Amino acid sequence: MRRRRGRPGARTKNRYKKLALCLAAVLCAGGLVKLMFLSLPYLSAAAEKAAVFSAALTMPEGGKHLLAEAVNAEPSLEETSSQAASSEAVSSEETSSAEASSAEISSAEASSAASSQVQQEKPADAGTIVRKTYTASASNIFLPLPGGAFVKNVTSLSADKVKEAMAAAPAFTLTKSDDPQVLIMHTHTTESYEPVTRDWYDKSYNSRTTDNSKNMVRVGDEIEKQLKAAGIGVLHDTTQHDYPSYTGSYERSAETVKGYLKKYPSIKVVLDVHRDAIQSSDGTRTAPVAKINGKNAAQVMIISGCDDGTMNYPNYFKNLSFACALQDQLEKDYKGLTRPLLFDYRKYNQDLTTGSILLEMGSNSNSLEEAVYTGELVGKSLAKVLQSLQK
Repeated sequence: MRRRRGRPGARTKNRYKKLALCLAAVLCAGGLVKLMFLSLPYLSAAAEKAAVFSAALTMPEGGKHLLAEAVNAEPSLEETSSQAASSEAVSSEETSSAEASSAEISSAEASSAASSQVQQEKPADAGTIVRKTYTASASNIFLPLPGGAFVKNVTSLSADKVKEAMAAAPAFTLTKSDDPQVLIMHTHTTESYEPVTRDWYDKSYNSRTTDNSKNMVRVGDEIEKQLKAAGIGVLHDTTQHDYPSYTGSYERSAETVKGYLKKYPSIKVVLDVHRDAIQSSDGTRTAPVAKINGKNAAQVMIISGCDDGTMNYPNYFKNLSFACALQDQLEKDYKGLTRPLLFDYRKYNQDLTTGSILLEMGSNSNSLEEAVYTGELVGKSLAKVLQSLQK
């Protein structure tokens, strides 16, 4: 039986209905797109916080501090570890970074933001920078080294147990050869500084740049220069592990280090060179400084991690012994250059060797010149320590 066709008028009418529905759908879609654009200013803050939370959840350690900062003010290590121990506020960006999401910017934006700081006039809403030399005195938390430096023990391990490791010699020796024995690298390569020494900062600048002449690579270059001058084989990796994404920086830097260790088994020391970010709840930032030979230097803080039983990092005391050797030498050579060495429940890929340490070279409130000078001083003291370990 043949199906009866509809009348021509009905078919035309149906086509008009379909056309009208399509037109309505297009108009609705256009309206939704417009609504999305209009909503972007209101969604950006939420998106930024979501990115910070995402970064915290994927970081290998310290994520809880990052989460706390995303909701509240930036927590200092003193607030999270030992409020009653000292008035010293030690805030490490590796565990509480307000810059995690803002680091995901284009190369052009990062570089131009850094260069524009030099000529920029002070903004009306500029933040305040205070300059401070961090000190400590002996206590159950601040443990003294012979040269006048201190180790800040914020673990549950007894002071006597930590002091044993502080007094022990590093677990490795070096050879007198041209083989690379030191690796300098940067998990947060794009961290940067103020372009000049001053008492204010521009709140719109996030203290990061992909320009390696102005970020942590420049500071690492100075350490490398001093080690080479002392005849110590050194490699300097300049991979930007935190660009274009901050999230996963430590996972990426771990793979970099593993690659070098496989290619060059002679490497015994790995320096992860960073800078700190110290900011109080009212927005005031602190630049840790020391006057060395009549010149301003950014104070350096060494971080040596400890395993709380969950990190698969059994040799942490061996890393602490090496870190203390450098801390002690730095303070002997340049009194006041060091902030107390932080011994805390961190990992930072330090399980990969027994000579791995993290160096905080000043903060984002120090000038680049101050940080580069500190790189020179650290390189010279480190060369002395390593030469004493040559066999």
